[in-house]
Amino acid sequence: MFIEPVWPAPKTIHAYTTLRSGGVSKKPFDQFNLAQHVGDDEGMVAANREILKNALQLPNEPIWIKQTHSTIAILATEKNTECEADASFTHEKNQICVVLTADCLPILVCNKQGTSVAAIHAGWRGLLNGVIESTLEAMKCDPEDLLIWLGPAISQAHFEVGDEVRAAFLEKDSEAHSAFIPSPNQRFMADLYLLATQRLHKRGIQRIFGGNYCTYSDANQFYSYRRDGSKTGRMASLIWIAQEPA
Repeated sequence: MFIEPVWPAPKTIHAYTTLRSGGVSKKPFDQFNLAQHVGDDEGMVAANREILKNALQLPNEPIWIKQTHSTIAILATEKNTECEADASFTHEKNQICVVLTADCLPILVCNKQGTSVAAIHAGWRGLLNGVIESTLEAMKCDPEDLLIWLGPAISQAHFEVGDEVRAAFLEKDSEAHSAFIPSPNQRFMADLYLLATQRLHKRGIQRIFGGNYCTYSDANQFYSYRRDGSKTGRMASLIWIAQEPA
């Protein structure tokens, strides 16, 4: 039902990514779809969110946001629920940052003191335009204190893009060339994990974990927009600072 990051985060940091099993949604959203915007029955989504809340004993309702592949990072507060953004962060206890994905890269962030967390939705557009950078700037943490977990995303083996995407990344950073390999269709296979890691390294962040999943190739565990088309669900990646250690 959930994946927990394997990373040396403080015990007060709670972080998870949901899998597609364990919920009530019917095909093609089966089973644990947590997104309201994909065409699933609203009652099913509400039930799944209640299952999520109970299973993880969430201290509050997650701060759900409207993701648009932007670079906007907002403070995870109740008044910002359903605001347009692609990342949220907080320094407060029991405020839950969450992003929804189905091939895009979810990035969870915390500092080693356990006083700051963030959740980032990073598709290629967000990575290109700086969603990681805008979130880290908003958090105002020392890069040497930060831990990063790269959650389930589409792997390079299944993520084909046009030359215009590669060219856009190279225009921003010539080192991005190593994240693209030619495809048989005279296009390129892009590595979201490497593109994110390169951006993080440039911000002075070295403690990066995860990055070993493929949403496309594992239909039993993950939703995938590229594999299944628009009629598919979304996983949630959540992080918060607990009142007491787990």
